[in-house]
Amino acid sequence: MIKLSALTKDYGTTLAVNNLNLNVAAGEIYGFIGPNGAGKTTTIRMMGGILAPTSGIITIGGVDMSKDPVQGKKMIGFVPDRPFLYEKLTGMEFLRFSGDLYNVEKKTFQQKAKFLLQQFALWNWADELIEAYSHGMKQRLIIASALLHDPRILIIDEPMVGLDPEAVHMVKDILKDLSANHHTTIFVSTHTLSLAEDLCHRIGLIHKGTLLAEGNLDELKRIAKLGEAKLEEVFLTIIRENTFI
Repeated sequence: MIKLSALTKDYGTTLAVNNLNLNVAAGEIYGFIGPNGAGKTTTIRMMGGILAPTSGIITIGGVDMSKDPVQGKKMIGFVPDRPFLYEKLTGMEFLRFSGDLYNVEKKTFQQKAKFLLQQFALWNWADELIEAYSHGMKQRLIIASALLHDPRILIIDEPMVGLDPEAVHMVKDILKDLSANHHTTIFVSTHTLSLAEDLCHRIGLIHKGTLLAEGNLDELKRIAKLGEAKLEEVFLTIIRENTFI
């Protein structure tokens, strides 16, 4: 469902993403981890069509994003690291705005919006202005809005920022359900290694724009030449072994 081929973003003074190649299958939850400045957000912005790559190809659901970006974006639900919300709208009005962007049919919008607001524990706040929402509520609302059009692919940058433990558990369960029961492909960038370890089928580790390793936790432990270890130890070992990059 997602294929990145020799993807590169060069700002001239900074090579943010360097010849990145990866594939994510339908229904897979793929975790994208790395230190600050590793190239995670730049990669995600290119996948979402916000940034143009210097070179390389992004294929979304079989569609080359450089040739048919509109068709590619229709398949994506996109949650950026710093989402913008119109805070003078109510939660329901914001979903209506988001639904209009994706041509969600009016006859199905109300049912979908109610379901998502209930699923993300926001129904009681549906008619309240977003400016009254907590940070965590805003984060849940933006994820809900990204699911309104039933995207085949969900791309999320730091989904758990600002969420309390109960909300983190809720969002993890929703993402697992989307993957297992709706065959939604999920690409998630995170600094929360315990989240990646618990949620993702495979994980890619990027550092200074280069993909150093990818696989499930057992495969990553073999790459790091570790036995029983948490993802944090694996992460630090691989990064330290590649400090020359």
